Amino acid sequence: MASTICWGAILGILVVDLGVPRAKKVDSKSEYHCRGKRNTLLDLEDLQTFVEVADAGGVSTAARRLGVSKSIVSRRLFRLESELGIQLLARTTRGASLTEAGVTFREHAAKVCAELDIARETILPAGDLRGRLRIAAPLSFGPTHLAPVLAELAKRHPILQVHTSYNDRFVDIVGEGFDAAVRVGYLADSNLIARRVGPIPGTAVASPDYIKANGAPETPDELLTHEALMQGTETWHFMDGDKTIDVKPRGRFKADNGTALAAAAVAGLGIAQLPDFLIDEYVASGALVPVMTRFPVTEAGIFVVRPPGAYPSRKIRVLTELLIEHFG
Repeated sequence: MASTICWGAILGILVVDLGVPRAKKVDSKSEYHCRGKRNTLLDLEDLQTFVEVADAGGVSTAARRLGVSKSIVSRRLFRLESELGIQLLARTTRGASLTEAGVTFREHAAKVCAELDIARETILPAGDLRGRLRIAAPLSFGPTHLAPVLAELAKRHPILQVHTSYNDRFVDIVGEGFDAAVRVGYLADSNLIARRVGPIPGTAVASPDYIKANGAPETPDELLTHEALMQGTETWHFMDGDKTIDVKPRGRFKADNGTALAAAAVAGLGIAQLPDFLIDEYVASGALVPVMTRFPVTEAGIFVVRPPGAYPSRKIRVLTELLIEHFG
């Protein structure tokens, strides 16, 4: 049976089919109330699809996230707008944007969907998660540190599908249909919602050969005269007591992978600022030496990043709690 909502401009009676048997008498009265009062009887899947399209910014991305075809998403949106008698989305060749009515409706619809998710999850046996969870994770960190945690998540929830993509490039989680991303480092400002789940200490290092040939910088200012090994044009952050010092180093060797930068540092190509988990073994063996120890690297973090929206799904909440359990 399809899940339906009797929508009385949010203030009316809310009737939801959660798959729990109900007396026909109650069902018929509720149906009569909705139709008799000229309220709209909405399909819950249509409502959830609308929220997904609104958050994803388009039908194609929402379809990937929902695991259904674009035609099914379009059909659900058409049915919802027909039931309401108002346009919620303005379609363009680049995607879909909310109309003024759509903005207002999305806020209430998201609350209803979140409450229904909570209600459904509450009655599931042993709190099992289900459906699909798509996660983007960094290649330098994910396979070694994150993969065991995701395996534990799948073990605890045997009917949950866990799909992970490991890549060090910057992933557009909304455009590419991910439920969340795990990111390591310093987060740039964005409209995404982030939750810090653990610390990532880092160190500035160089090889003994590089230091012998070029000397070792003592201060962040001196770093500007050295070759830096970087991912791109990033800013490096150091601490001077309670004060943060930001430096934009320069260098000819760049890579979008931390393991590759560590290898370049060992080869004597320059100074690298890297997470300790990538360089601990090199430092222990003497292949790399910490530099500028009077100015420690500002601690970075591990973050769970999700698309905008006030109500994260329970899958994201459980993932976040498990990561805090391991890394917090």
